[in-house]
Amino acid sequence: MRQRRQHRTLARLLGSLVLVAAAGLTSIGASAPPSAAGAPRPLGQIVPAPASVTAGGSAYTIGSATVIRVAAGSPETQRIGDYLAAVLRPSTGYALPVTGGAGADGIRLLLGAGDKALGDEGYRLTSGNGAVTVTANQPAGLFHGVQTLRQLLPAAVEKKGKQPGPWKIAGGTITDWPRYAYRGAMLDVSRHFFGVDQVKRYIDQLALYKINTLHLHLSDDQGWRIAVDSWPRLAAYGGQTQVGGGKGGSYTKADYQAIIAYASAHYLRVVPEIDTPGHTNAALASYAELNCNGVAPPLYTGTNVGFSSLCVAKPVTYKFLDDVVREIAAMTPGPYLHIGGDEAHSTPHSDYVAFMDKVQPIVQKYGKTVMAWHEITGATPVRGAIAQYWGTLGNEAQVAAAAKAGTKLVMSPANHAYLDMKYDAKSPLGTSWAGYVDVDKSYAWDPATFVKGVPAGAVLGVEAPIWSETLTNSSQIEYMAFPRLPGIAEIGWSPASTHDWASYKARLAQQGPRFTALGINYYRSPVVPWV
Repeated sequence: MRQRRQHRTLARLLGSLVLVAAAGLTSIGASAPPSAAGAPRPLGQIVPAPASVTAGGSAYTIGSATVIRVAAGSPETQRIGDYLAAVLRPSTGYALPVTGGAGADGIRLLLGAGDKALGDEGYRLTSGNGAVTVTANQPAGLFHGVQTLRQLLPAAVEKKGKQPGPWKIAGGTITDWPRYAYRGAMLDVSRHFFGVDQVKRYIDQLALYKINTLHLHLSDDQGWRIAVDSWPRLAAYGGQTQVGGGKGGSYTKADYQAIIAYASAHYLRVVPEIDTPGHTNAALASYAELNCNGVAPPLYTGTNVGFSSLCVAKPVTYKFLDDVVREIAAMTPGPYLHIGGDEAHSTPHSDYVAFMDKVQPIVQKYGKTVMAWHEITGATPVRGAIAQYWGTLGNEAQVAAAAKAGTKLVMSPANHAYLDMKYDAKSPLGTSWAGYVDVDKSYAWDPATFVKGVPAGAVLGVEAPIWSETLTNSSQIEYMAFPRLPGIAEIGWSPASTHDWASYKARLAQQGPRFTALGINYYRSPVVPWV
């Protein structure tokens, strides 16, 4: 299991009151009462919480004559319109044609908001009697606005069969943009392998909550999951098992590119991780020459960590990594490549530093930004490197020192953001080395202040990892991710002033029917007043 060392073992009420009032929530700390039959959902009852809500005016009703109007001559806008139509048609039963024709009616998806405050991912949604209009500076913002539009409709809109409606969107305006540029979720496909369709299903779920990064943990002791032409035994041999045994699996290059394309269509970038110099038994078993003694160990199906290491002194180690990074970087359009660096207990510290000094330039050589777990701050992070913090205490001086020196941080404190932690002692899945993490605890932290001494401007964003020692299928992933994932998404997207458990749990409770409509197997936490 992810056996982090055992000793690594609310908030902003006042600002949130304005949002709650504007959103139309009737009380703090309790779920809003169900709307009257046919009444639209109040504008602010979404997750993540929007930056600004101004409620008022007539609702817009989607009907049989509704069209989806997109910016003429914009293929991306057309694709977003088609995506929205594919969501709405099965449940509404309406044709909802997507057209580039101008008009003041219908659902309007427009670029050219002309508002610098919205940035590349923000949007403005305005709903009234004649139309609902989403405008943004860039297509990513338009896509995020569509996710908000989905949540403003009844949960039944997510179902695949025709539902009775009505399909009303409350009158008013939402103006929204993200707090952090990096809002991620990590899926460990190494301990247990998950196929392309399973990854796509997770991407669908991430997109609904405005996550923009999928971090794939592609290699570990238990399995190597990505084809590398220059080292074919990595996948063919190193990918043939998983925790507890079983057939394992790996992605062909075509598989990986299919994941990349699907993620891109949902405005997520993919961060591939090749964990080094530890967590490398699958590679060491595949190629004897990567071992200092020239002897390949057997494949590994257990859950202990910290026992494996690449041979830092051998030149072949860096030829191997150069080839792997080159091939993966060529397939990955996003800016980041993650080199792991955690739990290298079998690598002497001086070797670890020397290793990182050699590997980071390889990543840069192929045009990528270095990402690594926060142990890299004990070496010398290259300029522009990003350290991913997974600790639990927030007092790591070397992390703060690196941040002050210019290293950006992605925050994933294990006792809040790790989605594989058990909810409580009765949880049938997950591990508990970082403690039990129910939904309220998962939400109760601030990325800007979690690690003492880190300048707020050094935090690039947040990520919710899910390790798969105990997880073998999509249903189990969903049980651990939901309902905690939406909270991490809110911490990454919403203004700090909205971060308040009492108001959040009321909005989260409203997500229960949507989870059900989407077929998501979620944990009915007793700390949430589910609808």
